[in-house]
Amino acid sequence: MSSAVDTKQSARRSGQALLVWGLLVVAANLRPSLTGVGPLLDRVQADLGLSPAVAGMLNTLPLLAFAVISPMVPRLAARRGPERVLAGALVVLALGIAIRWIPATAGLFGGTVLIGAGIAVGNVLLPSLIKRDFPTKVGLLTSAYATVMGGVAAVASGVAVPISEVAPGGWYTALGCWIVLALVAIVLWLPQVRTPPPTTTAVRGGHRLPWGSGLAWAVTAFMGLQSLGFYVIVTWLPGVVQDTGVSPAEAGWLLFLFQVVAVLTSLLAPAMLRWARDQRAVAIVNSLILLVGYIGLLTAPEWALVWTIVLGLGGGVCLVLALAFLGLRAEDAAGAGALSAMAQSIGYLLAAVGPVLFGLLHTVSSGWQVPLILMCVAAFGQTVVAAVAGRGTVRSG
Repeated sequence: MSSAVDTKQSARRSGQALLVWGLLVVAANLRPSLTGVGPLLDRVQADLGLSPAVAGMLNTLPLLAFAVISPMVPRLAARRGPERVLAGALVVLALGIAIRWIPATAGLFGGTVLIGAGIAVGNVLLPSLIKRDFPTKVGLLTSAYATVMGGVAAVASGVAVPISEVAPGGWYTALGCWIVLALVAIVLWLPQVRTPPPTTTAVRGGHRLPWGSGLAWAVTAFMGLQSLGFYVIVTWLPGVVQDTGVSPAEAGWLLFLFQVVAVLTSLLAPAMLRWARDQRAVAIVNSLILLVGYIGLLTAPEWALVWTIVLGLGGGVCLVLALAFLGLRAEDAAGAGALSAMAQSIGYLLAAVGPVLFGLLHTVSSGWQVPLILMCVAAFGQTVVAAVAGRGTVRSG
């Protein structure tokens, strides 16, 4: 009898370990196809004869796809099961990467839209699946997948140019090589499709998006403002620091440093979440750290190295908090999926608008002061909503 029980427990542990590995490899696919574009944008623009505005759409299109697709995901998961929907999203992601490898402008943009659609589904479903299968380890696993996601994103931005210089196909290959990681994720996720867990009904119950909840709006605002800050930094930090006399190569390394510091600080988030009764203090303090970084770039841009590190310190923890809130503030897995869809839809719409508005303000004002003041206001707003988003539960119905 005990042998049978031991066998069942061993099988359950093996199944959970496989699920964790699957979730982490899925997370590894959620950013490299995006962050690898920026360093190659000048080459893409020159080879295809694109204007700066059209080339910039390669960064904006995925974020718009996130905003459009995210609200649809909970209903789709309720019908088909989240495991199958996520598997389909990985296939769409791989297809998008393959199409983007085609040497044509239409393939580049069409593939980018598919990539954005596939990633949007993963963005919404990962918090829901973690809440369902690991309800007592939401903070730990959220930190783990955020760290993997950020780490692979940093690597992708760092190796894009070297790969384009040595690989046949140039930048097409540098963008297309990430299909290997997508195919690995599909293979590792297949067991979840074949043997869905018995608690799948908990997700299939479904929730309407919590548009009427003040707490849900606070979580959404926190997600949106931190996303806006991240994509503004990734898009414009090199330009800001180059105007202080930093070389393009050094500016690229500063952007890489920001991502590395953010990844390293995200590792500290689980300890912070365990230490605090709720997450208000952690969210407020790290939002204020971001505010200090923006004020530093505004008032003393020659200290760009210091402010880059400061922004990484605050940004890494705020990313983990924004993702963790999707599970921590929800009643159950279905609620986490609904809150995730709402927060990421609005959040990535803000993220799509942010870099464009930042660049427009720079053009109109002929300087960086006005757009950096905008970021100071955004960080202050994030600090305010952190006081609300850091505790409580979004009630369904």
